[in-house]
Amino acid sequence: MNKRTTVLALLVTGALAAATGCSVEKPSDDAGKAAACGAGKDFLIGMSQANNAEPYRQVMNNDVQTAAKAVPGFRVVVADAAQDNSKQVADVENFLTQKINLLVISPNEAKPLTAVVKKAYDRGVPVIVLDRKVEGEAYTAFVGGDNVAIGKAAGEFYATTLLPDGGKVIEIAGLPGSTPAAERAKGFRDGIAGNPKIQVVASQPGDWLREKGQSVADALLKAHPDVAAVYAHNDPMAEGAYLAAKAAGMERGIKFTGIDALPVPSGGIKAVEQGRLAATFQYATGGREAVELARKLLVDCDTDVPRSTTLDTMRITKDNAAEAYTKLGGL
Repeated sequence: MNKRTTVLALLVTGALAAATGCSVEKPSDDAGKAAACGAGKDFLIGMSQANNAEPYRQVMNNDVQTAAKAVPGFRVVVADAAQDNSKQVADVENFLTQKINLLVISPNEAKPLTAVVKKAYDRGVPVIVLDRKVEGEAYTAFVGGDNVAIGKAAGEFYATTLLPDGGKVIEIAGLPGSTPAAERAKGFRDGIAGNPKIQVVASQPGDWLREKGQSVADALLKAHPDVAAVYAHNDPMAEGAYLAAKAAGMERGIKFTGIDALPVPSGGIKAVEQGRLAATFQYATGGREAVELARKLLVDCDTDVPRSTTLDTMRITKDNAAEAYTKLGGL
């Protein structure tokens, strides 16, 4: 090819790229290389889930799948890491081998998943980090709630309404190493700072699971039988703590709160309505929002998507539980 022909070919290629609004990629055999964007194409989305054992994550998966079905050409494959960092890394590596067009990931823990997320991002695969964060900036967008703000709202509720005269509190924390656990703990302490009569006498992780929350609460309640309340980082652990207290005949003297407020029959809103929890705080899954970002990136070829999307929250007590259940889409 002579020089004039080469220049002409480059000009034509540039014109085509400008007309479509999509980047023209060099041919590559790299696993996971993103395909050209545009309407009328088929796209494979890998959804790497931290675990499927939590009801919250089951609802998140459903939200992603339901939203994706409404986008022509979208196909979502979900991988369950089962709270195993090594498995989640392997799941993402497997997605890259399958040459996914976009990765949605809710990391089990931040640090162990950072490198493989960066690997996908560096290969040109758009990465939407959902709910839990990774370290660094090597991802396309983050979607999630403000866990510090949610924890602070819970703490302020304790300080002004639940325990205005003070009292001892047990904290059932989420999985160590996950960003929501650290942020919900920090926010709560910021929130109760206005009431020095409130004291967190014990804090242990329940790993987000109801059964572990129950066993942890059982031990802590025996060690601290005079506690006034249990602050759990999610609703299943709060329910587990309630069951532990009930088994010990202590449930009437202790108040329980959680976070998530899933609008499902087994979720926290119904637990508030039925009197087991004093309050829960909404933590939306972000599944629909993640798919909408994926649609903009893959179908609309829009590279100017928000770097961070913060989801709304609300406090739910018995006064507004029925209304909130309907408002949040409960059936």
